[in-house]
Amino acid sequence: MIAEASRLFGGLEYLINAAGISSVARFEDSTPERLREIMEVNFFAATELIRGSLPTLRAGNRPIIVNIGSILGHRGIPWHSDYCASKFALQGLSESLRPELRRQGIELLIVSPGTTKTELYANDLGRSKLPWQQPPGVTPEYVAKKTLRAMITGRQMIIPNRSGRFLVYLNRFSPGLVNRFLCRYG
Repeated sequence: MIAEASRLFGGLEYLINAAGISSVARFEDSTPERLREIMEVNFFAATELIRGSLPTLRAGNRPIIVNIGSILGHRGIPWHSDYCASKFALQGLSESLRPELRRQGIELLIVSPGTTKTELYANDLGRSKLPWQQPPGVTPEYVAKKTLRAMITGRQMIIPNRSGRFLVYLNRFSPGLVNRFLCRYG
């Protein structure tokens, strides 16, 4: 894929890691195989695409890697342990790589959208029903617009969803309150 992009376009300026799968289930009802499948798509695929694309990105003009994470990479919630683990891993990788890549002239942006109107839950591996009402979410076009703006302006991280931003900030300043609220659904 990277060689083909180089052949067709003369290089690679942007790498956007947006693949993702999910599982809605209690941790005890999940399986090691399901966790490995989710980690493979949500974490290892992005990791190896980054690793494989570095030589081509280094040759680019203002290259950038965009990792589509999740609010659930900032705050874990019940019924999403496998998905949260994969997005926390991607968040940690992104934060670790950013200083290394910047020295090579490659920027890294992590986008943490909250609920987005995609097929993510329709293709859920767990097939459990959440014990709460899912918020309506934002459109993929809205997330894409905010992501493009962040790429242009040189941002390092964005949370393009108000309710997601609220959860992250509330958790930062009052994690006990968030824990008490989420325990109702555990």
